[in-house]
Amino acid sequence: MTGLEKMKSQILEEAKVSAKEILADAEKQAEAMKEKAKEEAEAVCREISQKSDEEVKAIEERAVSSCDLQRRKALLTAKQEIIAEVLASAYQTLLEADDETYFAMLRKMLHKFVLPQEGEICFSDEDLKRLPQGFEEEIQAIAKEKGGALALSKESRRVHGGFVLIYGGIEENCTFEAMFSSKRDELSDEVHRLLFLEA
Repeated sequence: MTGLEKMKSQILEEAKVSAKEILADAEKQAEAMKEKAKEEAEAVCREISQKSDEEVKAIEERAVSSCDLQRRKALLTAKQEIIAEVLASAYQTLLEADDETYFAMLRKMLHKFVLPQEGEICFSDEDLKRLPQGFEEEIQAIAKEKGGALALSKESRRVHGGFVLIYGGIEENCTFEAMFSSKRDELSDEVHRLLFLEA
């Protein structure tokens, strides 16, 4: 299992624990809402007890339906909040990874995004200061494998995690933020599947 896979596994494990707690809380809230709606429905039923059984039954059905709708809305909101928290936590974990793990991820990203052209790569000030020994040569070797060339820009970019590639004046945003943004729906679906469908 690679470092990234271990990290993903750890993130998902932490997220599952957090999700279960949040979901349990949401279910309690939904249950309380259901009880309140039931009490309100019973009060309404007492007030109109002299009306026909058919009318009372219709009111009870509406109350149950309303309660069920409120419960489903509460659960949906809770699930959306959990998924957002998991993604934010995963993003933060990537940003806070130790240098070895962090630059291993950047190597993988380079293999994926480098084009067979001559270009330039830009990092943040922070990343420029902590580039591992020989990393610039690794960048050039990866670019060469792809049939291109990549020069390290001494000009930094205001990015948090990842890098920016420049080919012929066109910038390719390969930051963690851009990755998460472009894959948000896919990641949300995957987190939903892992937390709520496999639980």
